Amino acid sequence: MLHDWLNQPGYASLFFMSFLASTLIPLGSEWLLVMMLAGGYDPLSSVAIATVGNYLGGVVTYLIGIGGGSWLIEKVLRVSPQQQERARQYYRRYGAFSLFFSWLPIVGDPLCLVGGMLRVNFGLFTLLVASGKLVRYAVTAWITLAAAG
Repeated sequence: MLHDWLNQPGYASLFFMSFLASTLIPLGSEWLLVMMLAGGYDPLSSVAIATVGNYLGGVVTYLIGIGGGSWLIEKVLRVSPQQQERARQYYRRYGAFSLFFSWLPIVGDPLCLVGGMLRVNFGLFTLLVASGKLVRYAVTAWITLAAAG
């Protein structure tokens, strides 16, 4: 069974696309999840792999926030001061719970970055980011399967 799963290149592609999409690189991974589900891939495995990849990308972004410094954040990753300020405003308004919305386009990845910059407790970070990303992929899968059914 594990051998069959490892021979499915779609799962590895989904993991890496989901990972990269959560590391301040402007990519999306939902389209690949939808295509895989439409192609008959297992929904639970697909959602789990996308969630883990996207969460781990968020962890990398969080770690960059902890030790990256402004040069890396602004010059290399090209997170503008405006994006950083927008993420800080979410934190001021909603606190660390704004990390649940790290799946949102544009502000989601900077939220993880600022979470690291503000040294948000890693356990809380994990709970909020992983659950938000899981809900996003689960809803995407549910809509896809309902439309195909």
